[in-house]
Amino acid sequence: MKSLCRLAAVSIASLLIAGCGFWGDDGEEVEPNPLVSFEAEKSVSVLWSASVGSGLGDKYHQFRPAIDGAHIFASDKDGSVYAFDVKTGKKVWEVELETTIVGGVGAGVGRVAVANEEGEVVVLAAEDGAELWRANVNSEVTSAAQFNEELAVFQLINGKVIAFDIVTGEQRWLYDSQIPRLTLRGTSSPIVASDVTFAGFASGKLVAIDNAKGAAIWESRVALPQGRSELERMVDIDGRPLLVDRMIYVSSYQGRLVAINPFRAQVVWAQDVSSYHSLAAGFGNIYVSESNDAVQAFDRASSASVWRQSELENRGITAPATIGSDVVVADYEGYLHFMSQTDGHFVARHKVDSSGVYGDMLVKDDVLYVLTNSGRLAALSIQ
Repeated sequence: MKSLCRLAAVSIASLLIAGCGFWGDDGEEVEPNPLVSFEAEKSVSVLWSASVGSGLGDKYHQFRPAIDGAHIFASDKDGSVYAFDVKTGKKVWEVELETTIVGGVGAGVGRVAVANEEGEVVVLAAEDGAELWRANVNSEVTSAAQFNEELAVFQLINGKVIAFDIVTGEQRWLYDSQIPRLTLRGTSSPIVASDVTFAGFASGKLVAIDNAKGAAIWESRVALPQGRSELERMVDIDGRPLLVDRMIYVSSYQGRLVAINPFRAQVVWAQDVSSYHSLAAGFGNIYVSESNDAVQAFDRASSASVWRQSELENRGITAPATIGSDVVVADYEGYLHFMSQTDGHFVARHKVDSSGVYGDMLVKDDVLYVLTNSGRLAALSIQ
């Protein structure tokens, strides 16, 4: 299972903790919940699928596709970057970078970015894959780059956030935060607005960074480390913060789900929940994939728990995504589980690839895009 495989000791370098089992308090390995039987209310159709090279590899990378304009972009671990037509799945271009990619692909403002395991970021033109510039950030980048009209922003595994000029590749600023010695493997992707970047860190803090100078405008503690051991005190923010209707929602591992007013730096509400995933929103709810793989819906205004679906516990699920009236997660066996946004009951199930899915899924124009661990990119609809 992937849950404990995300643990990493951080000193000079980040080391993946050995052993990929999910263990209970008594030392017994916890088995994934079996698939429950239900009467499907909807059907899932594959609109198209395409091969993305050699896949994600065996290091639990969580690559996610990215859409910019009419193209969807994806990469494999061996340095191949692809662009496909978002509607037909036809390959538009392919670039071989001949380097091991660890950070997946980020796209926006006509740019596509990837990062390799040597700590180098590469930015390509979204139109044809031509290399525009590259830079060395001297650290592993496990999250996708984010863009605005002026900046390409990368969050590094060593607790730093670095911004480059989107045209020239010149470094604009560097923000450095202190992180604990023991963290989850991976980092959150920041939200990059026109004048501010919001970034979550392994310390359990969300920081607003001035895009002009790279200085902190404010910081808010999402979770406070508790317990005696370093393992118990882990409160990483690994999921990307979610901005909805001028409110930021963010969750942490062994911590809380909080709603923050970014204009006042004020925590509006908080709920105890443990998650290292990105969030989703819909039907007035915030959806969370908990660290034990239950899915929970919270009312966006009041923070009240609307429903909790526990039948997927220990199945290694992904972050949730909303499509139509449903919320969907994928699991380690490659099943997609569609639940009603109203009450969380299952409405459909579809096996997209037996290799499983680790990375976040993407929804655009009522189409669900999934990149599987073996490198299959699929576009699906549900009716």
